[in-house]
Amino acid sequence: MAAPAISAGAESDDYLTGVCRLLWPPPATAALVSRRSASSPPAGREFIVLPGAARPKLIVPSGRRAAAAAVRRYGEPGSAKTMLGTRVLSIMLAAGLGSALGGRMVVRVPGGAQTIGSVLAEMAGQPVEIGMHVGAARANRKPVLQLLTEAGDTIGFAKIGINRLTADLVRDEHAALTRLGKAGLSHLRAPAVLGRESWNGLEILLLDALPVWLKRMRLTDDRLAVALAELASSTGTFRSTLSESGYVERLLGLLDSADKHGADRQGAEALKAPIIRLAEVAGDSILTFGCWHGDLTPWNLAYTSAGLLVWDWERFAVGVPVGFDALHYWLQARVVRPRRDPAEAAALCVAIAPELLAAFDVPPAQARLTALAYLAELSVRYLADRQAEAGARLGAPDPWLMPAIEAGIGQL
Repeated sequence: MAAPAISAGAESDDYLTGVCRLLWPPPATAALVSRRSASSPPAGREFIVLPGAARPKLIVPSGRRAAAAAVRRYGEPGSAKTMLGTRVLSIMLAAGLGSALGGRMVVRVPGGAQTIGSVLAEMAGQPVEIGMHVGAARANRKPVLQLLTEAGDTIGFAKIGINRLTADLVRDEHAALTRLGKAGLSHLRAPAVLGRESWNGLEILLLDALPVWLKRMRLTDDRLAVALAELASSTGTFRSTLSESGYVERLLGLLDSADKHGADRQGAEALKAPIIRLAEVAGDSILTFGCWHGDLTPWNLAYTSAGLLVWDWERFAVGVPVGFDALHYWLQARVVRPRRDPAEAAALCVAIAPELLAAFDVPPAQARLTALAYLAELSVRYLADRQAEAGARLGAPDPWLMPAIEAGIGQL
Protein backbone atom coordinates (compact mmCIF):
# COMPACT_ATOMS: atom_id res chain seq x y z
CA MET A 1 0.00 0.00 0.00
CA ALA A 2 1.30 3.46 -0.87
CA ALA A 3 1.81 5.98 1.89
CA PRO A 4 -1.26 8.21 2.28
CA ALA A 5 -1.05 11.85 1.37
CA ILE A 6 -0.49 14.20 4.31
CA SER A 7 0.39 17.82 3.72
CA ALA A 8 3.69 18.49 5.46
CA GLY A 9 3.02 22.20 5.10
CA ALA A 10 -0.24 22.18 7.04
CA GLU A 11 -0.63 24.08 10.29
CA SER A 12 0.74 22.11 13.24
CA ASP A 13 -2.63 21.16 14.71
CA ASP A 14 -4.11 20.10 11.34
CA TYR A 15 -0.94 18.20 10.50
CA LEU A 16 -0.94 16.46 13.89
CA THR A 17 -4.60 15.51 13.57
CA GLY A 18 -3.89 13.89 10.21
CA VAL A 19 -0.83 12.09 11.53
CA CYS A 20 -2.77 10.78 14.53
CA ARG A 21 -5.36 9.22 12.23
CA LEU A 22 -2.52 7.29 10.58
CA LEU A 23 -0.77 6.23 13.77
CA TRP A 24 -3.97 5.28 15.61
CA PRO A 25 -6.29 4.21 12.77
CA PRO A 26 -9.93 3.16 13.29
CA PRO A 27 -11.25 1.60 15.39
CA ALA A 28 -8.70 3.41 17.58
CA THR A 29 -9.01 7.18 18.02
CA ALA A 30 -6.63 9.99 19.04
CA ALA A 31 -8.07 13.42 19.82
CA LEU A 32 -6.53 16.71 20.96
CA VAL A 33 -8.24 18.42 23.89
CA SER A 34 -7.27 21.63 25.62
CA ARG A 35 -6.33 21.52 29.29
CA ARG A 36 -9.04 24.03 30.17
CA SER A 37 -11.82 22.02 28.52
CA ALA A 38 -10.96 18.79 30.31
CA SER A 39 -13.32 19.06 33.28
CA SER A 40 -12.75 15.45 34.26
CA PRO A 41 -10.17 12.83 33.31
CA PRO A 42 -11.32 11.34 29.99
CA ALA A 43 -11.41 7.59 29.38
CA GLY A 44 -8.37 6.42 27.44
CA ARG A 45 -4.60 6.85 27.40
CA GLU A 46 -3.45 10.43 27.98
CA PHE A 47 -0.49 12.25 26.47
CA ILE A 48 0.71 15.77 27.32
CA VAL A 49 0.79 18.21 24.39
CA LEU A 50 3.49 20.86 24.68
CA PRO A 51 3.27 23.79 24.72
CA GLY A 52 -0.47 23.29 24.10
CA ALA A 53 -3.14 21.90 21.80
CA ALA A 54 -3.26 25.14 19.76
CA ARG A 55 0.44 24.97 18.82
CA PRO A 56 1.62 21.39 19.39
CA LYS A 57 5.38 20.88 19.22
CA LEU A 58 5.99 17.87 21.42
CA ILE A 59 3.75 15.02 22.59
CA VAL A 60 4.98 13.13 25.66
CA PRO A 61 3.59 10.27 27.78
CA SER A 62 1.70 11.28 30.91
CA GLY A 63 3.83 9.11 33.19
CA ARG A 64 6.26 11.20 35.26
CA ARG A 65 9.52 9.46 34.40
CA ALA A 66 8.77 8.84 30.74
CA ALA A 67 7.50 12.42 30.24
CA ALA A 68 10.56 13.96 31.87
CA ALA A 69 12.91 11.75 29.88
CA ALA A 70 11.13 12.49 26.59
CA VAL A 71 11.53 16.23 27.10
CA ARG A 72 15.20 15.90 28.09
CA ARG A 73 16.08 13.81 25.05
CA TYR A 74 14.28 16.02 22.54
CA GLY A 75 15.93 19.07 24.08
CA GLU A 76 19.44 17.80 23.32
CA PRO A 77 21.44 19.27 21.75
CA GLY A 78 20.39 22.92 21.76
CA SER A 79 21.29 26.42 22.80
CA ALA A 80 22.02 27.19 26.45
CA LYS A 81 18.65 28.92 26.72
CA THR A 82 16.83 25.96 25.17
CA MET A 83 18.60 23.46 27.36
CA LEU A 84 17.83 25.46 30.50
CA GLY A 85 14.14 25.68 29.60
CA THR A 86 14.11 21.98 28.80
CA ARG A 87 15.67 21.15 32.16
CA VAL A 88 13.08 23.20 34.06
CA LEU A 89 10.22 21.61 32.11
CA SER A 90 11.64 18.15 32.70
CA ILE A 91 11.88 18.77 36.44
CA MET A 92 8.25 19.92 36.54
CA LEU A 93 7.09 16.82 34.70
CA ALA A 94 9.15 14.55 36.96
CA ALA A 95 7.54 16.24 39.97
CA GLY A 96 4.08 15.30 38.70
CA LEU A 97 3.08 18.79 37.54
CA GLY A 98 2.15 17.64 34.05
CA SER A 99 -1.54 18.37 34.72
CA ALA A 100 -0.67 22.08 34.87
CA LEU A 101 1.20 22.04 31.56
CA GLY A 102 0.06 22.05 27.95
CA GLY A 103 -2.96 20.39 26.46
CA ARG A 104 -3.97 16.77 26.22
CA MET A 105 -4.17 14.11 23.57
CA VAL A 106 -6.43 11.21 24.47
CA VAL A 107 -5.92 7.89 22.71
CA ARG A 108 -8.56 5.14 22.89
CA VAL A 109 -7.67 1.69 21.57
CA PRO A 110 -10.32 -1.08 21.55
CA GLY A 111 -9.04 -4.52 22.49
CA GLY A 112 -7.11 -6.19 19.69
CA ALA A 113 -6.76 -3.05 17.55
CA GLN A 114 -3.35 -2.54 15.99
CA THR A 115 -1.77 0.90 16.39
CA ILE A 116 1.67 2.45 16.12
CA GLY A 117 2.20 1.54 19.78
CA SER A 118 1.66 -2.17 19.23
CA VAL A 119 3.74 -2.16 16.04
CA LEU A 120 6.69 -0.43 17.72
CA ALA A 121 6.47 -2.66 20.79
CA GLU A 122 6.72 -5.69 18.51
CA MET A 123 9.67 -4.15 16.64
CA ALA A 124 11.44 -3.27 19.90
CA GLY A 125 10.66 -6.59 21.53
CA GLN A 126 9.28 -4.96 24.69
CA PRO A 127 6.49 -2.63 25.89
CA VAL A 128 7.09 1.00 24.96
CA GLU A 129 5.98 4.47 25.93
CA ILE A 130 5.83 6.92 23.02
CA GLY A 131 6.77 10.58 22.64
CA MET A 132 6.41 12.46 19.37
CA HIS A 133 8.09 15.54 17.93
CA VAL A 134 5.99 17.75 15.63
CA GLY A 135 8.44 19.58 13.36
CA ALA A 136 8.16 22.92 11.61
CA ALA A 137 6.36 23.14 8.26
CA ARG A 138 8.55 21.84 5.45
CA ALA A 139 8.14 19.29 2.68
CA ASN A 140 10.11 16.56 4.45
CA ARG A 141 8.35 16.96 7.82
CA LYS A 142 7.56 13.58 9.31
CA PRO A 143 6.67 12.19 12.75
CA VAL A 144 9.73 11.25 14.81
CA LEU A 145 8.72 9.04 17.71
CA GLN A 146 10.80 8.40 20.80
CA LEU A 147 10.45 4.98 22.39
CA LEU A 148 10.90 4.85 26.15
CA THR A 149 10.43 2.42 28.98
CA GLU A 150 8.02 3.27 31.77
CA ALA A 151 11.08 4.09 33.90
CA GLY A 152 12.19 6.71 31.37
CA ASP A 153 15.01 4.86 29.61
CA THR A 154 15.26 5.66 25.90
CA ILE A 155 14.98 2.56 23.72
CA GLY A 156 15.30 4.25 20.34
CA PHE A 157 13.70 6.55 17.80
CA ALA A 158 11.28 5.75 14.99
CA LYS A 159 10.95 7.80 11.82
CA ILE A 160 7.62 7.50 10.04
CA GLY A 161 7.20 8.13 6.30
CA ILE A 162 3.68 9.46 5.78
CA ASN A 163 3.66 10.45 2.09
CA ARG A 164 5.64 9.80 -1.09
CA LEU A 165 8.57 12.08 -0.24
CA THR A 166 8.94 11.13 3.42
CA ALA A 167 8.47 7.42 2.73
CA ASP A 168 11.28 7.64 0.16
CA LEU A 169 13.46 9.45 2.69
CA VAL A 170 12.85 6.79 5.34
CA ARG A 171 13.81 4.08 2.86
CA ASP A 172 16.87 6.10 1.81
CA GLU A 173 18.01 6.50 5.42
CA HIS A 174 17.64 2.78 6.00
CA ALA A 175 19.79 2.06 2.96
CA ALA A 176 22.37 4.69 3.97
CA LEU A 177 22.74 3.46 7.55
CA THR A 178 22.91 -0.16 6.43
CA ARG A 179 25.72 0.76 4.04
CA LEU A 180 27.58 2.94 6.54
CA GLY A 181 27.31 0.24 9.18
CA LYS A 182 29.71 -1.80 7.03
CA ALA A 183 32.08 1.10 6.27
CA GLY A 184 34.05 0.93 9.52
CA LEU A 185 33.92 4.64 10.30
CA SER A 186 36.17 5.55 13.22
CA HIS A 187 35.78 9.34 13.48
CA LEU A 188 31.98 9.53 13.74
CA ARG A 189 29.13 7.35 14.90
CA ALA A 190 25.78 6.94 13.15
CA PRO A 191 22.66 5.28 14.62
CA ALA A 192 22.28 1.53 14.21
CA VAL A 193 19.18 0.18 12.49
CA LEU A 194 16.98 -1.81 14.88
CA GLY A 195 14.24 -2.57 12.38
CA ARG A 196 12.16 -1.44 9.43
CA GLU A 197 8.50 -2.14 8.71
CA SER A 198 5.72 -1.12 6.33
CA TRP A 199 2.41 -0.76 8.15
CA ASN A 200 -0.89 1.01 7.44
CA GLY A 201 0.62 2.59 4.33
CA LEU A 202 3.51 3.99 6.38
CA GLU A 203 7.26 3.36 6.28
CA ILE A 204 8.73 2.85 9.76
CA LEU A 205 12.45 2.95 10.55
CA LEU A 206 13.52 2.13 14.11
CA LEU A 207 16.97 3.37 15.15
CA ASP A 208 18.95 3.01 18.33
CA ALA A 209 19.41 6.05 20.54
CA LEU A 210 22.76 7.78 20.21
CA PRO A 211 24.00 8.80 23.70
CA VAL A 212 23.58 12.56 23.23
CA TRP A 213 23.13 12.93 26.99
CA LEU A 214 26.81 12.24 27.63
CA LYS A 215 29.23 15.01 28.53
CA ARG A 216 29.73 17.45 25.65
CA MET A 217 33.15 18.33 24.30
CA ARG A 218 34.23 21.21 22.10
CA LEU A 219 34.13 20.26 18.43
CA THR A 220 37.10 21.89 16.71
CA ASP A 221 37.23 22.63 12.98
CA ASP A 222 40.11 20.17 12.59
CA ARG A 223 38.23 17.38 14.34
CA LEU A 224 35.16 17.92 12.19
CA ALA A 225 37.24 18.07 9.00
CA VAL A 226 38.90 14.72 9.79
CA ALA A 227 35.49 13.09 10.32
CA LEU A 228 34.05 14.57 7.12
CA ALA A 229 37.09 13.56 5.07
CA GLU A 230 36.76 9.98 6.33
CA LEU A 231 33.05 9.98 5.53
CA ALA A 232 33.56 11.42 2.03
CA SER A 233 35.86 8.55 1.08
CA SER A 234 34.02 5.79 2.98
CA THR A 235 32.23 4.43 -0.12
CA GLY A 236 35.11 5.05 -2.51
CA THR A 237 36.18 8.05 -4.57
CA PHE A 238 36.90 8.86 -8.19
CA ARG A 239 38.28 11.83 -10.09
CA SER A 240 36.50 13.38 -13.06
CA THR A 241 35.39 16.59 -14.70
CA LEU A 242 31.95 17.84 -13.77
CA SER A 243 30.64 17.06 -17.27
CA GLU A 244 31.94 13.50 -17.41
CA SER A 245 31.14 12.53 -13.81
CA GLY A 246 27.43 11.96 -14.34
CA TYR A 247 26.70 14.50 -11.63
CA VAL A 248 25.17 17.15 -13.90
CA GLU A 249 23.01 14.55 -15.63
CA ARG A 250 21.71 13.47 -12.22
CA LEU A 251 20.71 17.02 -11.27
CA LEU A 252 18.97 17.57 -14.61
CA GLY A 253 17.21 14.23 -14.24
CA LEU A 254 15.94 15.22 -10.81
CA LEU A 255 14.54 18.43 -12.27
CA ASP A 256 12.77 16.51 -15.03
CA SER A 257 11.33 14.10 -12.49
CA ALA A 258 10.24 16.97 -10.25
CA ASP A 259 8.41 18.57 -13.16
CA LYS A 260 6.47 15.35 -13.72
CA HIS A 261 5.47 15.26 -10.04
CA GLY A 262 3.99 18.74 -10.01
CA ALA A 263 6.94 20.91 -8.97
CA ASP A 264 7.33 24.46 -10.21
CA ARG A 265 7.86 23.96 -13.97
CA GLN A 266 9.06 27.50 -14.53
CA GLY A 267 11.50 27.23 -11.66
CA ALA A 268 12.82 23.90 -12.92
CA GLU A 269 13.45 25.29 -16.38
CA ALA A 270 15.12 28.39 -14.95
CA LEU A 271 17.44 26.22 -12.88
CA LYS A 272 18.54 24.01 -15.74
CA ALA A 273 20.32 26.80 -17.62
CA PRO A 274 22.86 27.74 -14.90
CA ILE A 275 23.56 24.06 -14.16
CA ILE A 276 24.39 23.38 -17.81
CA ARG A 277 26.41 26.59 -17.94
CA LEU A 278 28.33 25.59 -14.81
CA ALA A 279 29.43 22.31 -16.43
CA GLU A 280 30.51 24.17 -19.56
CA VAL A 281 32.53 26.77 -17.68
CA ALA A 282 34.13 24.10 -15.48
CA GLY A 283 35.64 22.60 -18.62
CA ASP A 284 38.45 20.11 -17.91
CA SER A 285 38.85 21.03 -14.23
CA ILE A 286 39.17 17.79 -12.27
CA LEU A 287 37.23 17.21 -9.04
CA THR A 288 37.30 14.34 -6.54
CA PHE A 289 33.90 12.71 -6.03
CA GLY A 290 32.80 10.78 -2.97
CA CYS A 291 29.77 10.66 -0.66
CA TRP A 292 28.19 13.05 1.84
CA HIS A 293 25.79 13.04 4.78
CA GLY A 294 23.53 15.38 2.83
CA ASP A 295 22.22 17.54 5.66
CA LEU A 296 25.04 17.94 8.17
CA THR A 297 24.29 20.85 10.52
CA PRO A 298 25.24 21.81 14.09
CA TRP A 299 21.87 20.47 15.26
CA ASN A 300 22.31 17.07 13.57
CA LEU A 301 25.41 16.16 15.54
CA ALA A 302 26.94 16.23 19.02
CA TYR A 303 30.54 15.76 20.09
CA THR A 304 30.58 13.85 23.36
CA SER A 305 32.82 11.57 25.40
CA ALA A 306 31.54 8.79 23.12
CA GLY A 307 32.83 10.58 20.04
CA LEU A 308 31.14 12.53 17.25
CA LEU A 309 27.48 11.46 17.08
CA VAL A 310 25.68 12.19 13.81
CA TRP A 311 22.04 11.51 12.96
CA ASP A 312 19.45 12.28 10.22
CA TRP A 313 21.06 10.41 7.30
CA GLU A 314 18.07 10.50 4.97
CA ARG A 315 19.87 12.76 2.44
CA PHE A 316 23.01 10.61 2.22
CA ALA A 317 24.26 10.33 -1.38
CA VAL A 318 27.27 9.13 -3.33
CA GLY A 319 28.90 10.62 -6.43
CA VAL A 320 29.12 14.23 -5.23
CA PRO A 321 32.18 16.50 -5.11
CA VAL A 322 34.19 16.04 -1.92
CA GLY A 323 33.57 18.92 0.47
CA PHE A 324 29.79 19.26 0.17
CA ASP A 325 29.26 18.47 3.87
CA ALA A 326 31.67 21.20 5.01
CA LEU A 327 29.95 23.77 2.79
CA HIS A 328 26.48 22.76 3.95
CA TYR A 329 27.49 22.83 7.60
CA TRP A 330 28.88 26.35 7.21
CA LEU A 331 25.95 27.73 5.21
CA GLN A 332 23.09 26.25 7.22
CA ALA A 333 24.62 27.44 10.49
CA ARG A 334 24.35 31.00 9.17
CA VAL A 335 20.99 31.07 7.41
CA VAL A 336 18.98 28.97 9.90
CA ARG A 337 20.48 29.71 13.33
CA PRO A 338 20.94 32.69 13.49
CA ARG A 339 19.05 34.07 10.52
CA ARG A 340 21.56 36.04 8.50
CA ASP A 341 20.79 37.38 5.05
CA PRO A 342 20.63 34.15 2.98
CA ALA A 343 21.66 35.72 -0.35
CA GLU A 344 24.77 37.25 1.22
CA ALA A 345 25.61 33.99 2.99
CA ALA A 346 25.29 31.96 -0.23
CA ALA A 347 27.59 34.36 -2.10
CA LEU A 348 30.09 34.31 0.77
CA CYS A 349 30.01 30.50 0.79
CA VAL A 350 31.44 30.56 -2.74
CA ALA A 351 33.95 33.28 -1.94
CA ILE A 352 35.47 31.51 1.07
CA ALA A 353 35.16 27.97 -0.33
CA PRO A 354 38.98 27.70 -0.69
CA GLU A 355 39.30 28.26 3.05
CA LEU A 356 36.42 25.91 3.93
CA LEU A 357 37.79 23.10 1.75
CA ALA A 358 41.51 23.50 2.41
CA ALA A 359 41.42 20.58 4.85
CA PHE A 360 40.14 18.37 2.00
CA ASP A 361 43.13 19.27 -0.22
CA VAL A 362 40.85 20.95 -2.75
CA PRO A 363 42.70 23.67 -4.73
CA PRO A 364 41.12 27.16 -4.68
CA ALA A 365 39.67 27.11 -8.22
CA GLN A 366 38.16 23.65 -7.70
CA ALA A 367 36.87 24.74 -4.26
CA ARG A 368 34.83 27.56 -5.80
CA LEU A 369 33.54 25.17 -8.46
CA THR A 370 32.59 22.68 -5.72
CA ALA A 371 30.70 25.41 -3.85
CA LEU A 372 28.71 26.32 -6.97
CA ALA A 373 27.87 22.66 -7.55
CA TYR A 374 26.72 22.45 -3.92
CA LEU A 375 24.44 25.48 -4.29
CA ALA A 376 23.01 23.89 -7.44
CA GLU A 377 22.43 20.64 -5.53
CA LEU A 378 20.59 22.49 -2.78
CA SER A 379 18.50 24.42 -5.30
CA VAL A 380 17.43 21.23 -7.06
CA ARG A 381 16.55 19.60 -3.75
CA TYR A 382 14.38 22.48 -2.56
CA LEU A 383 12.57 22.71 -5.87
CA ALA A 384 12.11 18.93 -6.31
CA ASP A 385 10.79 18.61 -2.75
CA ARG A 386 8.47 21.60 -3.27
CA GLN A 387 9.77 23.14 -0.08
CA ALA A 388 8.37 26.59 -0.86
CA GLU A 389 4.86 25.14 -1.25
CA ALA A 390 5.23 23.43 2.13
CA GLY A 391 6.00 26.77 3.79
CA ALA A 392 9.75 26.37 4.34
CA ARG A 393 11.30 29.81 4.91
CA LEU A 394 14.21 29.19 2.55
CA GLY A 395 12.33 26.81 0.25
CA ALA A 396 12.44 28.96 -2.90
CA PRO A 397 15.96 28.87 -4.43
CA ASP A 398 15.54 31.81 -6.83
CA PRO A 399 15.80 34.68 -4.26
CA TRP A 400 19.02 33.52 -2.60
CA LEU A 401 20.72 30.48 -4.16
CA MET A 402 20.42 31.14 -7.89
CA PRO A 403 21.88 34.68 -7.77
CA ALA A 404 24.96 33.29 -6.01
CA ILE A 405 25.28 30.54 -8.61
CA GLU A 406 24.99 32.92 -11.54
CA ALA A 407 27.41 35.43 -10.03
CA GLY A 408 29.89 32.68 -9.17
CA ILE A 409 29.82 31.25 -12.68
CA GLY A 410 30.70 34.66 -14.04
CA GLN A 411 33.77 34.74 -11.78
CA LEU A 412 35.18 31.29 -12.66
